Amino acid sequence: MAYVPVAFILAGMAAYTVLAGADFGAGLWTLLAFGPSGHRVRDQARHAMGPVWEANHVWLIFVLVVCWTAYPVAFGSIMSTLSAPLLIAAIGIIFRGAAYALRGVVDASRAAENLLGLSSVLTPFALGTAVGAIALGRVPVGNAAGNLVTSWLSPAPVLIGALAVAFSAYLAAVFLAADSLRYAEAALAELFRRRALAAGVVSGGLALAGLLVMRGAGLNLTRGAALGLVCVSGVAGLATLALCWRSRFGLARLTAALAVAAVVVGWAAAQAPRFLPGMTVTQAAADHATLVALVVAVACGSVVLIPSLALLFTLFLRGRLDTPEQHAPGGAPVSPAGETVPPVPPVPPASPGAAGSRAAAPPGAAKRWAAAAVGGLVLGTGLLVFTDAPWTHVLGVAGLILCAVAAFALTATPLDR
Repeated sequence: MAYVPVAFILAGMAAYTVLAGADFGAGLWTLLAFGPSGHRVRDQARHAMGPVWEANHVWLIFVLVVCWTAYPVAFGSIMSTLSAPLLIAAIGIIFRGAAYALRGVVDASRAAENLLGLSSVLTPFALGTAVGAIALGRVPVGNAAGNLVTSWLSPAPVLIGALAVAFSAYLAAVFLAADSLRYAEAALAELFRRRALAAGVVSGGLALAGLLVMRGAGLNLTRGAALGLVCVSGVAGLATLALCWRSRFGLARLTAALAVAAVVVGWAAAQAPRFLPGMTVTQAAADHATLVALVVAVACGSVVLIPSLALLFTLFLRGRLDTPEQHAPGGAPVSPAGETVPPVPPVPPASPGAAGSRAAAPPGAAKRWAAAAVGGLVLGTGLLVFTDAPWTHVLGVAGLILCAVAAFALTATPLDR
């Protein structure tokens, strides 16, 4: 029973690495989109993120909740020692979501695109360094018992962080190439095909270097079940490159996902049965009643979650969530089965006197709400993380509430363009 939550955590981590990783990679490609075709690359990346960028974080929340419930002491040790990279990742997720959601509402310039791209690099890198620190035994048992800096800012964890960024770029390029073909955008698919091949070669090189570095640091992935999973990842990666070379992107998406997911499971196989230094999975597990309740809760939740996500991705891949501006003028998206999906009819603009129309707010109102959101986030985070007094924690929570309220108000503030 102690290992059942581990299976849940690995499944969630694999799903988050593949789905959110591709999402982060799409943001990376917007950052690197230059030249005459840059705007097309950015538009396609934003379109691919649109319906799923928020849903993908369900898996991160799932992993955190299962680990917290099933292995509370280990969870506390990880969150305290690795508070810095995890805080960086959280801030990256917030800024990335804000940049995406507010683009076109407050700032349609390249600055919003750059914030989205930088956050899409920062977040997987920080999460990768945290995973590397856990894998290499840099997180001892106890509240902040490990070094808050060197536990994750050392060569091996940094390499894992770089590998996480490379995997994200690799997955996103393959997925975006397949998505481009749905709109008969052959030229755009070719751009992403070249990016997929380059990112695949870089990811493979970093993965091989990671095997050697991690073996020298105490985690051997070249024996037993870990070696088998590494071989699966390598074969799937080579298959992806071959499929991308032949522009068979539909199947390449599956092999690319398999290549990355096998690395995640291979890490767990190499580390087992150790959870943290001096603590096995069995020792870290909560009591039997808690584990049983957790398994029942996950089973019940899966009945709702899995079909909902499956429906979301099915509708997206079939073009049912597209709007007219998301495909070429006069064209229509093509489903994976080859059928043409009828375009969504445009909604006529409302007249100036239509009921429910809102007057444009002065530019100063948006700036004040933006300043309040940033100030509340900085104040709340600083007081909650760096102070201990109860009254400062109350102010910190108030700051975060101010940030949330200001962000919602900002999205609802129309601008006079």
